Amino acid sequence: MLRIRLVNAIGPSLLDGLGALLTDAVESGASVGFLAPLEHDTAMHYWAHTATSLGRDLRLWVAERGNDVLGAVQLALCERENGRHRAEVQKLFVLRSARGQGVATQLMATVESYAREHGRSLLFLDTQVGSAAEKLYAHLGWTKAGEIPRYAASPDGALHTTAYFWKDVV
Repeated sequence: MLRIRLVNAIGPSLLDGLGALLTDAVESGASVGFLAPLEHDTAMHYWAHTATSLGRDLRLWVAERGNDVLGAVQLALCERENGRHRAEVQKLFVLRSARGQGVATQLMATVESYAREHGRSLLFLDTQVGSAAEKLYAHLGWTKAGEIPRYAASPDGALHTTAYFWKDVV
């Protein structure tokens, strides 16, 4: 059974699972801020750094089956006075072996529910144009706001166009 939980601290066993999740995402070509090949130390450093923001302006949910980390997603809360109604969805990852099983859909539903319950009515995110993620967000009712060409590099170093999406969750 899939369990999704809000994580407030990243312990050693979770760190290993998150590191493997990030590595799998980069190896599968996901444009999530890293170039391939992703070094183990780089993945561990990313998650250790991420852990320092948890509970302040960043939330992290992990999807697990038993002791296996299958997916994760982050929500960055805007803390500026004029932006406390919005948040950015970041780093939605699902293991290749768990894709097509509704993990991403459940993670996104959890994020949207949390945002609504905590006074965040507007969510936004970006993703690579033409990616499976772009299709997922459209399927989940997100609105495409536009595109920026040559915005980010894929893991192979090629520049690609990024699409921006938003969703009202009131």
